[in-house]
Amino acid sequence: MRENKRKPLKLMNRWIRKNLFATSFDVFLTLICLAFICWALPPFLKWAVFDADFAGTTRDDCTSGGACWVFVKMRFNQFIYGLYPDHLYWRPNLVFVISGLWLAALIFPEWKGKRKLAFTGVLLGPIIVYQILYDGFGYLEIVDTPQWGGLLLTMIIAGVGIACSLPLGIILALGRQSELILVRKFSIVFIELWRGVPLITVLFMASVMLPLFFEEGTHFDKLMRCLIGVTLFASAYMAEVVRGGLQAVPKTQIEAAQALGMGYWQSMSFVVLPQAIRIVIPGIVNTFIGLFKDTSLVVVIGMFDLLGMVKAAFTNREWAGYSVEGYLFAGLLFWVFCYWMSKFSQKIEKKINMDKQSSGGKAWNLS
Repeated sequence: MRENKRKPLKLMNRWIRKNLFATSFDVFLTLICLAFICWALPPFLKWAVFDADFAGTTRDDCTSGGACWVFVKMRFNQFIYGLYPDHLYWRPNLVFVISGLWLAALIFPEWKGKRKLAFTGVLLGPIIVYQILYDGFGYLEIVDTPQWGGLLLTMIIAGVGIACSLPLGIILALGRQSELILVRKFSIVFIELWRGVPLITVLFMASVMLPLFFEEGTHFDKLMRCLIGVTLFASAYMAEVVRGGLQAVPKTQIEAAQALGMGYWQSMSFVVLPQAIRIVIPGIVNTFIGLFKDTSLVVVIGMFDLLGMVKAAFTNREWAGYSVEGYLFAGLLFWVFCYWMSKFSQKIEKKINMDKQSSGGKAWNLS
């Protein structure tokens, strides 16, 4: 029994020696980090927790001199739902629940229908979400997209951009390596054009310049224009990430597939692409994280995502001066989602390594 109790302590001591005090330089860095934590953490906790105000409804209730979390509490619904009507919050909540269940089904269970569920979600998910939030498939009260905002809008833009940019990026990466001159040139021009333009310019063009090319009286929803611009922008970066994976796959894999009688699309679908995507999973997730954070730029075209709603709250004179609390709240939410994507990526990489070990490291598990 004593040995079992001491085992966690031994493992912890081993981890500390290996990761914190392995060399003299590691010892120096560890001591510097500990000194910084001891210097910065106590005053931060004093301001953010011990002297903070949590109860109340107005700024007059923030009298302790610490953080005024009353501001976040009173503006919480706007930060999450934007200007969506209060009595219809159940519709965004339904979208959050459905999205969470879909992601959970893809992450945790091991079952054969996972690929079909993923494909169905990517193909029909944006349509279903739009119908639920807009008019409930024609049976509920209409809520126009300018009223969507906060974390809800951030997740919509990031979700659609992530779901659509990956397949489009794969097509562009294959096109850039195509032997057809027109296809290759078009893919190269498309990728270099969109990669060479800042996202803020893309959003401005989609919101302000694009409607000028339509006939007078034509209405094209601003959110839809934003989604198209974000998707095309992200797909150019995704194409380069996938192309790096395609170049990392040995040519012998293609030759082996051709020797088995596979055509171009068969060899790409069942041999090359699965290996390439697995190689560049960190790069793909890194692009997803960057896209999720870049959604804050939509404020320049009059759309208020999470960070935009936080900034808009500062314009109210009642809460002027509490920007730090708002930015900390927004930063925490962004960090939670980005950290989750990072951990999800690590889980996938770990599973791939286990598959390779189970196959003796000689072949990829393409199931």
